[in-house]
Amino acid sequence: MPQETPATVKIVRFHQTGAADVLQIDEMPLPEPGPGEVRLRVKAIGLNRAEVMFRMGRYLAQPVLPSKLGYEASGTVEAVGEGVDPAWLGKTASTVPAFPADRYGVYGEVAIVPAHALAEYPAKLSYEEGTSIWMQYLTAYGALIHYGKLSKGDFMVITAASSSVGIAAIEIAKAEGAISIATTRTAAKKAELLALGADHVIVTDEEDLAARVLEITGGKGARLVFDPVAGKGIEALAKATAHRGTIFEYGALAAEPTPYPLFAALSKGLSIQGYTLFEVVSDPEVFAASKRYTFDHIEAGDFKPKVDKTFPLSEIVEAHKYMESNAQIGKIVVTV
Repeated sequence: MPQETPATVKIVRFHQTGAADVLQIDEMPLPEPGPGEVRLRVKAIGLNRAEVMFRMGRYLAQPVLPSKLGYEASGTVEAVGEGVDPAWLGKTASTVPAFPADRYGVYGEVAIVPAHALAEYPAKLSYEEGTSIWMQYLTAYGALIHYGKLSKGDFMVITAASSSVGIAAIEIAKAEGAISIATTRTAAKKAELLALGADHVIVTDEEDLAARVLEITGGKGARLVFDPVAGKGIEALAKATAHRGTIFEYGALAAEPTPYPLFAALSKGLSIQGYTLFEVVSDPEVFAASKRYTFDHIEAGDFKPKVDKTFPLSEIVEAHKYMESNAQIGKIVVTV
């Protein structure tokens, strides 16, 4: 006899903004998908910095309390809403961050998400790997391939390079024949970043970033800079950028005001471009191209999602605290 679906499920929510301890696991009625939605039976959840900021009330969208959270999960589609192709039922898929943070969330035993935010991934990947691809590769694709037109021989600076997005950018640079210059604050991650394919690694606590980039590039500077940190560091990045180069700012990890490097911008004709993944997922053609690019490079073995550490769902608070420690190299995954 078929096993009955439990009437209740465990869902992670927070009832107030703040530190990781505000996260709690609530027992809730099994949710049903509405029109255009599916219910995913979750097997693994990929954590992202955006979720830490959302939990703290410092994100682009503000939580409606009590709030769910989370963009990336992998699992099996077990129910579909009105207007959704029933062929999705029973398929293994993962969620793409193509929905508002304040309307949906995937931390839990099940997740209700829009059908357009589902994507099948290469069958060779585990659930843990399958939840560790879309945010990082699509974010990097949008800036480096779609906008930046990264090509063979280009020099590119990647800050916060040990993050999952940073590692994705290193892999994209290698696939395109570009030269990646990864940065990390301490020497502890240098060897691992080189092993992951970075052509050069600058330890910013020990080295002058701009001077080292100019040395590596023969005085020309980097054509592209891919930066989620912002803050005062943008001034050094501007010095390190080539004439008519572009700095992509896709985050605000510094949590401080970001000065505009006026004189460097004027003298070099720099472009400083604010950018988020949502520019990719909101354009159907670019979205489709980015998914195809990612899928094909994973299949070819050019891209391999790196899972740093896994936690069970019962340790979601510890998983968030670990993310905030900045100790990881790659993706933090929660298993369900």
